[in-house]
Amino acid sequence: MTRLRALLSDVRKGLRVPADWREHVKFHAPDALAWRLLLLTFVFAASVEVLIIAPSAASFHERWLLDRLQSAELASVGVEALPYSAVEDDTAEQLLAIGGVQAVVVGDQGVRRLLLQAPNLPRTPDLIDLRRQRPVARLIDPWQTLFGHPDRSIRVQARPRYRSGDFIEILAPAQPLKVELKTFLLNSLITSLFVSLVAGALLYAGLAFLVLQPLRRVTRSIEHFAEDPESEGDPPSDRQDEIGRVERELARMQEEVRHSLRSRARLVALGEAVAKINHDLRNMLTSAQMASERLADSPDPAVAKALPRLERALSRAAALSRNVLEYGRSEEPEPQKVRAPLAAALTLAAEDAGLSPDGVRLVKSLPPRFNVHADPDQLYRILVNLMRNARQAIEGDATRTDKRGTVRVSGSTADGDCVILVSDDGPGIPPRLSEKLFEAFVSGKASGGSGLGLTISRELAVNNGGTLTLVETGPSGTTFELRLPN
Repeated sequence: MTRLRALLSDVRKGLRVPADWREHVKFHAPDALAWRLLLLTFVFAASVEVLIIAPSAASFHERWLLDRLQSAELASVGVEALPYSAVEDDTAEQLLAIGGVQAVVVGDQGVRRLLLQAPNLPRTPDLIDLRRQRPVARLIDPWQTLFGHPDRSIRVQARPRYRSGDFIEILAPAQPLKVELKTFLLNSLITSLFVSLVAGALLYAGLAFLVLQPLRRVTRSIEHFAEDPESEGDPPSDRQDEIGRVERELARMQEEVRHSLRSRARLVALGEAVAKINHDLRNMLTSAQMASERLADSPDPAVAKALPRLERALSRAAALSRNVLEYGRSEEPEPQKVRAPLAAALTLAAEDAGLSPDGVRLVKSLPPRFNVHADPDQLYRILVNLMRNARQAIEGDATRTDKRGTVRVSGSTADGDCVILVSDDGPGIPPRLSEKLFEAFVSGKASGGSGLGLTISRELAVNNGGTLTLVETGPSGTTFELRLPN
């Protein structure tokens, strides 16, 4: 407000308005939902008004005609009371003027009797039969009268109420009815408009109190949370309707997000610490591996006996360090997909996974020139993890007399995808681990792994648009399926 007053003062003094005046003065657009609700309220009120006025006009139109029929019927009774139904011209005119009609006809047993003579008319009158009038015609008749020709006349037929006969018919000019109908519609329009405005205002006020105000509170809570998630917002109301449930669910979700943000911050700090520790640990492992290589030349039998165990421990520690770093990446890089032969990728991955003809060997069953469309580096990492896990499972099987085994890889095409099956003849995966095998840090005891290899492999498969699933496992071995888009 102080800036706005200063800006206006500068304008009055003729000074140059600063270029960033839009930052000092903010124009708030009206609430779109409130305007729409207000517009809909008046539209509904106008619709209700139309629905009220149309039947009201039809009722007024019919009532006016019935009044003229009643007057004419009473006049016809007076005419028939005279001798020979003889009526002087002056008397007939007085009776017609009293009834507001131009002629009266009575129908009895198929015979039409003209009781009051009709004048010569410039136009043929329109017939309205109130004995069997249809609802649609009843609604249309008032508007035909309202917008009809000024010289229009109406023939109206109805059943008599005060005398015998089949029907009574009158001839009346439409102009008096038109004038009274205009007056009625104008009064009805004013009354209906006033009632509609009052009802619409009350309806809008009720909706604003019950809906708009709580929604604005929810919107402010969301905006405030977006600006500062750590700050506590207004507590939800104790309403028991849908709005109250929305407020409580929103408060619960915001609290969960706050908790997640705090946990994420702690994990980020922990990840940084783990990365530093991991870096130092790898340096230590490198030194230990160099020392173990020097110990390999020692003639001491005890050293030679303990050295393989030391090398395995160092290898597992190095693999754990590498997997933790890979898993700790925020995201994998975008795959650079190329089409390459699977056989060459399998040969390279099998060497790094420790497969050999003398131990756990690789058996390939691939169609000729079987190619896959994937990132070569990420495909290599997936295959190495699967083959290394298979080799470790076979070598860790206590029921085997030797450490020889087979890892079989087959390839095929199904539904436009490349399907790669990696099977082994190891002891299988324990049932307690098979259901959560792809979760982080889940590993079998025999493998001694970090439990991150399959987690990373599945992420790499998804990153290439494919899937990695466990097909089957049991005492006869385990089979994984890698499916990649062709």
